[in-house]
Amino acid sequence: MEENTITSDHSCRKSHHPDYVKKDLTNRLNRIEGQIRGIKGMVDKDVYCDDIITQLSATQSALNSVAKVLLQGHLKGCVVDRLAEGDEEVLDELLVTIQKLMKK
Repeated sequence: MEENTITSDHSCRKSHHPDYVKKDLTNRLNRIEGQIRGIKGMVDKDVYCDDIITQLSATQSALNSVAKVLLQGHLKGCVVDRLAEGDEEVLDELLVTIQKLMKK
């Protein structure tokens, strides 16, 4: 298989985060998972709506922080590498990704 075919196939691409970044992301996502379980418990216990919304806001903020870490790594790693290889398609992909993040 040609290298260009592999690079353009989204299912074959992988990010290469250092172990400390993976650990940080995993820790953040574990906390978010716990927050979601807590919110579900709040709904089950009929907790006041405003309190649930506050927790949802905190969870969304935590998700945004994960997205920022990933976006930073993507820009400094994947995007820079692909541009260095002459692959300018990555810029269009990046714009779509940023648009997805801004919808939130």
